[in-house]
Amino acid sequence: MEIVSKPFEKIDTAITGWMAKYSVTYLRVSLSLIFIWFGALKFFPNLSPTIGLIERTTEIVTFGNLPAPIAVYMLATIECLIGLGLLFKICMRATLLFLFLQMLATSTPIIFLPEVVFDQAPFALTMEGHHIIKNLVLICAGLVLGATVRGGHLVEAKIFTPSDNSRS
Repeated sequence: MEIVSKPFEKIDTAITGWMAKYSVTYLRVSLSLIFIWFGALKFFPNLSPTIGLIERTTEIVTFGNLPAPIAVYMLATIECLIGLGLLFKICMRATLLFLFLQMLATSTPIIFLPEVVFDQAPFALTMEGHHIIKNLVLICAGLVLGATVRGGHLVEAKIFTPSDNSRS
């Protein structure tokens, strides 16, 4: 029995076509807005809930050699530049490289401050932990954009998909 009935086949095809045409652009723009927004908040005291975590991590990672406020402004600038690069499609390969490096850097509290990231390691996350773990989605979004930088086409891999080839 076919899941999508004949009368809805045209609608389903049209919607799928629309998603195929616009979803990568919407992903790029939404990701850019997230980076600009989160980066801009760090320029203003008490607006970003992550500033304390950034400062503590910077102190540990740099052995106190980089003043925490400078690290916060550097991260804010990098995030805003990533966002602008994504928004205007400027140097996309370099922009995505910085995105991945920034994601790596912002994941360091998992290693250096696990007591801040986890209530009960490794499963129960604190609010800071939630903020870090959600970066997995941002990383995957960057991977999708990276796959299309040189005109590549997206194809779903057979990993984690039903093997019966049925349409849904």
